[in-house]
Amino acid sequence: MTLIIYAHPWEGSFNHAILTEVITKLSTAGKSYQVVDLNGENFNPVLTKNELAIYNHGEYSDPLVGKYQSLLKEADEVIFIFPIWWGTMPAILRGFFDKVLLVNFSHNYQNGWTPLLDITKTVVITTSQSPTEHFRSSIEGGFIHGTLEVVGFKNPTWLNCDNASLGTDEHRHQFIKEVIKSI
Repeated sequence: MTLIIYAHPWEGSFNHAILTEVITKLSTAGKSYQVVDLNGENFNPVLTKNELAIYNHGEYSDPLVGKYQSLLKEADEVIFIFPIWWGTMPAILRGFFDKVLLVNFSHNYQNGWTPLLDITKTVVITTSQSPTEHFRSSIEGGFIHGTLEVVGFKNPTWLNCDNASLGTDEHRHQFIKEVIKSI
């Protein structure tokens, strides 16, 4: 199953257009998929004091965390779609990782650090106004290598549409073609 994790609040956004095209491609190909729309599901990204108290035990109190963990266990592919804001992912997606990637779910400390997820293909699709090169460190280094790969997201691909807001329709159309080829 392919899990799409989507983090943009506006249905009129280019990110939403990308999501729509990805869903169309997966449906046409007959692939099983699920969409987690973090904003649409009113996910609360804030890790509260009470949640932090049970965090190191691998426990959670937010029922959406359990849902998201179940979906990640089922998934063999994960596609992330989000804008780059202030050089990184939106806070709602950061909070997703803070609350969902719990010890004994995504990793444990047996024999050092051990990843527990088995995601065979990972695609990170982002949009930005600034050039892609400005985000290589934060997205490839910090996010892909420092968060995803260390818990078991394998074979990552990152695609960024820079100049997304002020670029031409043709520029955005070509990016969507590139996305469709990669999934």
